[in-house]
Amino acid sequence: MAEIYELFLIASTLITAFLAVKLERVIHSVVAFLFMSVLTALLFLVLNAPYATIFQILIYAGAVVILILITLHTIKRW
Repeated sequence: MAEIYELFLIASTLITAFLAVKLERVIHSVVAFLFMSVLTALLFLVLNAPYATIFQILIYAGAVVILILITLHTIKRW
């Protein structure tokens, strides 16, 4: 059963990573990057890596996305 979750999470992560690169609007790319980071954290959780899950959520889904959004808000290029 865990293999099904892994395959679903891997496919979803790849799709959101592709969307993060290909979307036209920058804010949509940031949201796709956020979803990709959360899906990667869930993949770490399925693989029994709790520390990697915590770091993925705190650093990438939290700090990096906030920094990108602050930068976009500062330069007002949505």
